[in-house]
Amino acid sequence: MAVVYRAHQGTIVRDVAIKLIKPDLADEGFIARFHREARTIAALDHPHILKIHDFGREDDLPYLVMELKSGGSLAHKIAKMQGRINVEDVAKYLDQIAPALDYAHSKGVIHRDIKPQNVLLDESDNAFLTDFGIAKLMSGESTALTAGGMAMGTPGYMAPEQWSGQQIDARTDLYALAVMTYEMLTGQIPFNGDTPAVLMFQHLTETPLPLRKLRPDLPTSLEKVLIKAIAKQPD
Repeated sequence: MAVVYRAHQGTIVRDVAIKLIKPDLADEGFIARFHREARTIAALDHPHILKIHDFGREDDLPYLVMELKSGGSLAHKIAKMQGRINVEDVAKYLDQIAPALDYAHSKGVIHRDIKPQNVLLDESDNAFLTDFGIAKLMSGESTALTAGGMAMGTPGYMAPEQWSGQQIDARTDLYALAVMTYEMLTGQIPFNGDTPAVLMFQHLTETPLPLRKLRPDLPTSLEKVLIKAIAKQPD
């Protein structure tokens, strides 16, 4: 939905990231949602949420000007470590990401698309959440469904309530956070079908492979936490 450029802001002498939304998305309804969501996200002030410096529209191009982080994404880190990030680093990332989510939720903001690609790292290996509100922006629906009824999000990380079009809340983000934690520890997501339809069936009905089948060295208590966080029912 967008192209991101590295740019230099001469007045403040800093590098930034500029995200340009593709013009074929930019109808008036989208622009109205874009400004509403960007204003909400720009107001979030947490040390582990990527800051939005500015947003606007230049001709037919909506844009966001954001902090630039040069340590890659958590997805790159998982690939580099071949899915075996050490437990201490996973704990550090969760200590940074989870409070950022708690803060956003306290402000009434649900991310809707938690995944390793939306966690950026700095040069000191600290984690920052980015792309808040993108799924909502794309759909314009409180249930994160498009007008055609298609669920918005990334299939491997979507909670059952997203697939079924039910009302989502902060627990939807916690489901995705648990999926991402499973992936950091094992190198694979709990459900991994070939098509969205297969993934939907798995998320709605199947039980993931127990964590300790893949990592026997991990404590049973951690597996219990993840099983609860990836439960089929939010309650």
